[in-house]
Formats: sequence, C-alpha cells, structure tokens
Amino acid sequence: MKPSRLGYRHVPDHPLLRAAVAVSLALLLASVLFWASGANPLAAYGIMFGYAFINPSGLVASLHRAIYLAFCTSAFVVPLRAGLWNIGLPGQVYGGALAAYAVPFVLGLHGPEAGTFGGPIPLLMAFAAGAAGAFLGGLAGFLRARMQVNEILVTMMLNSALFWIVSDFIKEGGPFMSATAEGESFSLPPPLRPALWAGLPPTALVAILVAFAVDLVFSRTVVGYRVRAFGLNPEAARYAGVDPVRVSVGAFMVGGALAGLAGYHYFATVPGLYKIPTNYGYYGDLSFYGIICGLIARGSSAGALPMVLLFAGLSLGGRFAQGALRLPFGVDYALLGLLMTTFVVTHLLERSPLHPRRGPSRFVQPAGARAESTL
Repeated sequence: MKPSRLGYRHVPDHPLLRAAVAVSLALLLASVLFWASGANPLAAYGIMFGYAFINPSGLVASLHRAIYLAFCTSAFVVPLRAGLWNIGLPGQVYGGALAAYAVPFVLGLHGPEAGTFGGPIPLLMAFAAGAAGAFLGGLAGFLRARMQVNEILVTMMLNSALFWIVSDFIKEGGPFMSATAEGESFSLPPPLRPALWAGLPPTALVAILVAFAVDLVFSRTVVGYRVRAFGLNPEAARYAGVDPVRVSVGAFMVGGALAGLAGYHYFATVPGLYKIPTNYGYYGDLSFYGIICGLIARGSSAGALPMVLLFAGLSLGGRFAQGALRLPFGVDYALLGLLMTTFVVTHLLERSPLHPRRGPSRFVQPAGARAESTL
C-alpha cells in the first residue's frame, strides 16, 4: 500500500508579528518627521499615545472614531468578497447622515418643539441612514451587474454628487441649516440622542457584532460561499447557478447600508457633535481608512478591529501632538501615510519570490506507511 497523503511542516504565518513589525517601522520612520520639526520623538509619541489611549476624553474619542471606521471597514469588505470595490464610502456616509436628519426634520422635531419626545426616533434615524446607504450602494451594484459600468467610477462620482448635495442641505438657505446659519446642520435635540453607556452609544456594540457576523457569514454559510465563489471566478460561479445581479446588488446594498450607519453614528451619536458640521468632508475622507484596514486584514472585518482602533487613535493622537508641540500641519497625515505604506510593503515582501521560505523540514508518513517500510 502507498501512503495516502504527504504531510509537510511549513513556517507558520504570524500576521500579528507582521503587524507589529510594520507599526514599529512606521513609528521609526516618523521619528524623522519629529526630529526635522525640532521635537523629541519620544515625547511626541508619549503625548500621542497618552492622549489617544490613556486620557479619558481622548480614549472615548478614539473609540467613537474606531466605531466609525469599523462600520466603514465592513462596508468595504462585504463587496470585496464578491470581487467588487466599494470606493463610495464617503458618499454613502453622507447619504446616511442626510437620511438620518431627514427623520426629525420631516416629523418637525428638529428644534425646541421636540420637547421630551424621543421614543423610537433614534432607531428610525438609524434605519433611514442604512436604507439611504443601501440605495446608493445598490445603484452601483446594479449598474455593474446589468450594464458592466465600472463600480469604482460610479461610486467615486456618487461621492462627489453627495458631497455637494449635503452642502446644499446644510448651508445658507438649505432645509437642514442651523438657526445661526454657520454652514452646518441643525443640532439634534437631546431627546433624540441615543443613550450612552460608558460614553459610548449602542452603535458600538452593533459595529462589533457586524464585524464578527460578516466573517461568520463568509466562512460558515452557503450565501457567503456563493458570494466568495463569485468573487474568485465570476464565470465559473455563473455556470454553477450563481446570479451575478443578485450577488452584485446584494453585496453593494449591504456594504452601503453599513456605510450609512457609519454616517448615522458619527453625526448623530457622538457627544459634542450631534450635527453635520461644516467640515463634514473630513469625515468622508476619514472613511477611506476603512478601506486600508480591510485590505491590511485581508478581507476580515473582525481581524481589522485592532487596526481600526490603531488608526483611530493615531489620527486623533497625531493631531493632538501636532498642536501640543506646535508641529507643522500634516504631521498626523504623514504618520498615517507611513503606517499604511509600511503595511503594504511588508505584505508585498512577504509574498515576494525573493522572500526566504523554508522548504519542507520534515516528511511525515502515515503510521501504516511507516509500518510497511519496516517489512
């Protein structure tokens, strides 16, 4: 009898070790920026990490931003598993924010007249935000599946369109304009703000559950298998009976809904904000970090959560250190850019043919084969 299979021992993969090396390398390279600006790198990092992860108010702010990025990461990962690129996160965030604020506006509860009436309004706002994001995402998925229109182009154009639609709604003469006409929306009345637990809204738990649910669906369910099969080989999946329109539209609708919830979270649940601010475009640009986190985690929403927290903390801590040490503008962006670059480089090197890989170090024979060899 011949051995039924061969076993080999390979060098184990250590994604956490790779991440630690990438972070250390990025921080080492960023030290040059601090030195060039006349600041002590150790002091800068102490201020940065201290504010982002130790200071109580900074930690809560980092967690709020991490929740936002977690939604954006899942919104990108779901279409990615279907082989589609959801670059429309900012537009879907804007659409979700507008839809959320449309609820109290239509009901006439966006001013002092709201009184103490809250009830199910926050839940309706979250539902409206998700529905608006799903519509925008579904539109891109439908055009991709039915007319073969590139989803990257469609979503990028939707980003621009929604950016200016928000501007029309919240600035001078817009229906959502604040009473002081400062180029921002009306503030959400206290009765319509969701309850906080330890400074965090219910969307925190939703974002975490969604991240694990996305991975579970794609690893353990038939629906997830069909979507992954379509993403790996659309022609073979179509031959096997997978409907490309249903997959494309469905994946984009789910991704858009999650991005819409991200918009609801940041503009309707974060203390100190509770409005669509004048610099809403900054938060739209921030959503692109969700794409980076999803790619670094190789399409795992739950696996991206530590990276989401890191990016959230560094974006806030870097801005705080920039002001505290009077560093030049853009140091925080440069730090995040270096972090993204080092992750990409380490990933490419790990997959490069020049990367040293140890061959099979031990031939493992089944017990039956070893017994035969002694006869």
